[in-house]
Amino acid sequence: MSLTDHRDQQIIELIPRLRRYARALTRNSDQADDLVQDCLERAWGRLHLWRRGSNMRAWLFTIMHNLHVNARRRQANRPDRAEMPEWEIGGGVQPIQEQLAEFRSTVAALHRLPEDQRVVLLLVGLEGLTYRETAQVLDLPIGTVMSRLARGRERLRRMTEKGGDMAAKISS
Repeated sequence: MSLTDHRDQQIIELIPRLRRYARALTRNSDQADDLVQDCLERAWGRLHLWRRGSNMRAWLFTIMHNLHVNARRRQANRPDRAEMPEWEIGGGVQPIQEQLAEFRSTVAALHRLPEDQRVVLLLVGLEGLTYRETAQVLDLPIGTVMSRLARGRERLRRMTEKGGDMAAKISS
């Protein structure tokens, strides 16, 4: 297998992880698919910039993170419409299953975290990146990653404790 084929195969194998992270970032499956497509397009277009022997996953997540941040900046400068997160569509019916209610509460609390804490939590907790890989993706010192992760975990824990959800909404 040639080097190019090997790199292409690495990228293809990482698509499910990219999709999962994009979905968590955008909270919208259509936007997530667009973000993954943009990420893959950028990666393949700039594959010559990837350093052989470096971490392909971290490189792709860095591209995706930067694309997402740039899109958020553009959107903030010209808000054209308000989008409702998919989990809230049809949300008038309370879930019957207790676990589903807890899951939704946790997801909602996760999305109320400051973005810098949420992104670190998603990369470490959901995607399983190491602190070093997360620091590389976000272009931050490893200590900052560790600090944001600790603050994010603590804040998420407080928001999801019994009765803590309302207090977290008030304090936010």
